[in-house]
Amino acid sequence: MYQALYRKYRPLRFEDVVGQEHITTTLRRQVETGRTSHAYLFVGSRGTGKTTCAKILSRAINCENPVGGEPCNECPACRGILSGSILDVVEIDAASNNGVDNVRAIRDEAIYSPASVRKRVYIIDEVHMLSVPAFNALLKILEEPPEHLVFILATTELQKIPATILSRCQRFSFRRLGARDIEGRIKYVAKAEGLTITDGAAALLARLGEGAMRDSLSLLDQCLGRGEITEELVLTSVGLTGASTAAGLWRAVKQGDAASALEVFEGAYLSGTEPTPILSSLLTVLRDMLILSVAPKGSESLLSGSLSSSELRALSTGADRATMTRAAKTLQEAVSDLSTARDQRTAAELALISLAGLFSGEEAEPAEKPARPAAAISKPAPAPKAAPEPAPEPKPEHKPEPVPEFKPEPKPELKPEPKPISQEKTEAPAPAPSGDWWQRVLASEEIRGLISYMFLSDSANFRVSLDGDRVTLRSTNPMATLLADTTDTKAAIAEVASRILGRRVSVRITEAADEPPAAEDKLDSLLKFGNVTIK
Repeated sequence: MYQALYRKYRPLRFEDVVGQEHITTTLRRQVETGRTSHAYLFVGSRGTGKTTCAKILSRAINCENPVGGEPCNECPACRGILSGSILDVVEIDAASNNGVDNVRAIRDEAIYSPASVRKRVYIIDEVHMLSVPAFNALLKILEEPPEHLVFILATTELQKIPATILSRCQRFSFRRLGARDIEGRIKYVAKAEGLTITDGAAALLARLGEGAMRDSLSLLDQCLGRGEITEELVLTSVGLTGASTAAGLWRAVKQGDAASALEVFEGAYLSGTEPTPILSSLLTVLRDMLILSVAPKGSESLLSGSLSSSELRALSTGADRATMTRAAKTLQEAVSDLSTARDQRTAAELALISLAGLFSGEEAEPAEKPARPAAAISKPAPAPKAAPEPAPEPKPEHKPEPVPEFKPEPKPELKPEPKPISQEKTEAPAPAPSGDWWQRVLASEEIRGLISYMFLSDSANFRVSLDGDRVTLRSTNPMATLLADTTDTKAAIAEVASRILGRRVSVRITEAADEPPAAEDKLDSLLKFGNVTIK
């Protein structure tokens, strides 16, 4: 059965681990001196060697014939751990075993001494996936572990590990691997497999791994079976565009030739490359040119390696750093927007047209246009501030004087103020007919604006009478009485009725049942009470 390259060539000794010498040296010394800890925490991004070092450490502390802190990989203990036949060394995936019951099972097993090795080792990968109760249960084991027990925890997200767990573990931080370290390992694996690989292909695979050895070896595995592994073969297998395509795009963009840029893009797109990798490769080349312009002497280690320094200098000829920086920002925004664009091809083509216009000068006008309205807007803004706007301030000073004069005039009309009434009398001195005055009161805007107007206008709710200077509304509807018998309603009726009748009147609202009896009725009741008759 075929085995993946990253599994087949997994390091078996600390000295075989690439790019983590600061960790492997410490672990070898601990094993050699017998000062190993009961709990380790390996932190780092994917593919940096956390699980590999955990497995090597589990064999090293149980090896029967260790040499310089390294496992011999030949004794029964090492062979049993490598084959998985020794049950005292257990590797657990916390992503699928993250419950408290799983940790309790470990706690129940941990009290027993190992059967065939010196130390019982638990390797818990992705430990940050454990639940809070599971972490609490694990904490109890880490506080008072048996002498034969060792925990090796691995995680990619340190911030999710509780501080109580961190304080009880020796923490080792795995860094991302350098492109040159990965490139050397790729060449070693290719030689061991009898493969022919070019230096450019090895460097490209190392860059595509982004610091993860496993990713680069997986990409190498993807390129097998096609003869010599070249840079073009890697790009075709992975579905990416080459540095030559990116260089062609940049030459067209730098010359302001949008048509040529679109032709280069079309060729890469028809070959099966998606728009995002095409623009990303162009952004990588642009980034390398900027770094080379900022640090021309010591920038070799910072470059991505897609193009040589001489090629980058030739491409950057005729382009100033400020323009390249603007182009890089524009391109970066375009790459980030492609993930949400409905038509990625069109979005990428628009980005290339915009970049070409940036160098040809066509984009200068759109950049100035938003500045002109901004300046136009900013000019009127100081104008009212700088202009003697206190001039309108005296105007409102004159306005508030007449405003209170007009506002209080209708209000005092509600109160006994003879002046407005006398003036209105001159306008309508003659009293209105008794049958028409109430309809005129109801037709006025003041009454129609009242909440109780609906009940006042219904003759079935009120019987209206005018007795001298008093208007009496006798209600036959309790709800109508509740809404109409308010200060605002009576004041409004009094104001309008006084204006229509030409004299000051008061308003009284009462229920018909509460109306006091007439004088004759009172006298008759008294006579009946005293059994007196009047002839």
